[in-house]
Amino acid sequence: MAARAFSGGGTASLAVACLVLVSLSSLSLAAVPFNVSTLVFDDVYAPLFGDHNIHRSDDGKSVRLLLDRYTGSGFISQDLYHHGLFSASIKLPSEYTAGVVVAFYVMPTSNGDVFEKTHDELDFEFLGNIRGKEWRVQTNVYGNGSTSRGREERYLLWFDPSKEFHQYSILWTTKTIIFYIDDVPIREVVRTPAMGGDYPSKPMALYATIWDGSSWATSGGRYKADYKYAPFVSEFSDLILEGCSVDPIQQVSQRCDEHESRVATEEYAVMTPQKRAAMQRYRQRYMTYSHCYDRARYPTPMPECVIIPEEKERFKNTGHLKFSPGHKRHHKRRSSTPTMKSDKQAYV
Repeated sequence: MAARAFSGGGTASLAVACLVLVSLSSLSLAAVPFNVSTLVFDDVYAPLFGDHNIHRSDDGKSVRLLLDRYTGSGFISQDLYHHGLFSASIKLPSEYTAGVVVAFYVMPTSNGDVFEKTHDELDFEFLGNIRGKEWRVQTNVYGNGSTSRGREERYLLWFDPSKEFHQYSILWTTKTIIFYIDDVPIREVVRTPAMGGDYPSKPMALYATIWDGSSWATSGGRYKADYKYAPFVSEFSDLILEGCSVDPIQQVSQRCDEHESRVATEEYAVMTPQKRAAMQRYRQRYMTYSHCYDRARYPTPMPECVIIPEEKERFKNTGHLKFSPGHKRHHKRRSSTPTMKSDKQAYV
């Protein structure tokens, strides 16, 4: 891939500029796993905060978000969407990243101001770590302001997300929510009548942010962000918004039923036996926490939880694994990227 220069929204020091304007020629983007069109940043997104820490590529198809000692940064979609596929190829900061949080998520606009106490939310949160320790990935599902009934899960990865771009996707329909990493589904939430308003149903915008979460992100706040390693740089490319946009005032669209029907037939919306087997392999190997097995928080599992005996045995009613599942032997040599090409493909 040809190198692309990035331009910031304000004046930066020469040292910071040198760090940010790095050639991309040595980086390899993961192929977009779905047959959908990618977008130009300014056509569908706008800065959310930290404008001078948002650096667009010359072709407008990629963007870098920076965190320095003064501020983080973020962007937001220009429209609200009622269901859809939200996706981006992301590369995370490297080296010491404790306290750093990179988030890719959908939520009502203005941080829930539209639905202040009943907002919905679907998240990928990437949690930094001390040098030599792996990034952790957390997915969250909140509906109707149900943050006190958080449906969190945490995972490790089969690759180093600071060295490679990978596609992270959230599919949200009236019936199901699927989180993907590349073409591998890592989590599925199927709507049940018992969920009621806890299933996200309000129009939402797409956000991407980088910020300082030192109070909680790494070992419960034990390790803080260290700004001698700043700026922390996260990179976003292959931007995808396959959603039904809605009027921000009326919050409805006549086209959404038609859009929903079309999406239901797309490859990314169909959970085949092959995909389900790949998801189970991933979860068995890399999931480190699930609210479904956390009996201290939820003596009775949430209604959408599918209790798998092997998982229940591993999590021992705490939701947490005491030791991460087998990842130490992958520290020196990462696994090859899994694909959906063969039912026999396993994570090795």
